[in-house]
Amino acid sequence: MFDPNARVPDTAPADMLEIIPKHWYNFAPVNPLWHYMLGMVYVVLFVVSLFGNLTALYLFLKDKSLRTPSNMLVINLTLSDLVMTLTNHTAFIYNAFMGGAWQLGPRVCEVCGFLGAVSGLASICSLVAISWDRYRVIVQSFNAAPLTVGKALTIMIFVWAYTMAFTLLPFFGIGAYVPEGILDSCTFDYFDTGVINTAYIWFCIVGFYIFPILLICFFYYHIVNAVFQHEKALKEQAKKMNVSTLRSNADQDKQSAEIRIAKVALVNITVWALCWTPYCVVVAIGISGDPMLVTPLVSALPALFAKAVSTYNPLVYALSHPRYRAALRKHMPWVCISPDDDGKSKPAAADTTSTVSAETANQEKA
Repeated sequence: MFDPNARVPDTAPADMLEIIPKHWYNFAPVNPLWHYMLGMVYVVLFVVSLFGNLTALYLFLKDKSLRTPSNMLVINLTLSDLVMTLTNHTAFIYNAFMGGAWQLGPRVCEVCGFLGAVSGLASICSLVAISWDRYRVIVQSFNAAPLTVGKALTIMIFVWAYTMAFTLLPFFGIGAYVPEGILDSCTFDYFDTGVINTAYIWFCIVGFYIFPILLICFFYYHIVNAVFQHEKALKEQAKKMNVSTLRSNADQDKQSAEIRIAKVALVNITVWALCWTPYCVVVAIGISGDPMLVTPLVSALPALFAKAVSTYNPLVYALSHPRYRAALRKHMPWVCISPDDDGKSKPAAADTTSTVSAETANQEKA
């Protein structure tokens, strides 16, 4: 049992006290069982995330049909998830079972905080890029310029350069990476209410959460609107011509494939938003609201949901993409992915249900 007068920082090693925010002196340590319970949750997330993301990367490298410009954006998301898994998940697990507070020293805390920030922010930027790609294919259709390997690579480089440009700033005195919550993990210091740090935190909230979510909503509004308008026009024309439909089977397959892909991306983005929103609210309260509302567990639990996104992404794609499922059956039959009941996973149909954009598919057939 802890001394009833003990505070959260009292559980940390002496060398960590210099960077632990004074805010955590307002709270008594949590029950030690919380460290073990959350540590077990992170173990499960680590195993599932590592398997899912490495599988996605393996299939991308192994299966030529998956190595498309559009899928390069998906792999960029996979890479950011792997960084989160291999750094932040492992650090949390080690700390949770080795003392219940950060055990790896202040410098490692700063590095892990940086890697967690850059990977988390790179994920939302990658999702913006994936949404833009779906918007480009479905809304602009054949009028859109082809997404080439060079363009996809440029987008990937920009995502990492953009996120690193801002997540490196704490190493130069703008912001800081410090232990948070129950002290098993490190992140931005969102309790320093100085002008510079407050501006920095709010820029991160706006630039890497609010603005990306608005962009994604814009893209998907136009995607949904384009699909409904197109369907409406086809039905009206078919009615005038006294036929049931104006589409050929190939057109139907291609259109339904692109819509399914868009739905998968939308589900992925919705999961990301639901998981990161509580954490962003906590950060906003900490920097500009009543910080006493942010208790150790109020901080730790939303952080858990935010970091769990790296586990959901490969699961969403593995369960929803017909070509991804077909590649799993081909290269990893022991995973026991069953064929789709509607037959869309058959080789012929797989060509129309991949994450290849419409124009890329045409180029491959040419």
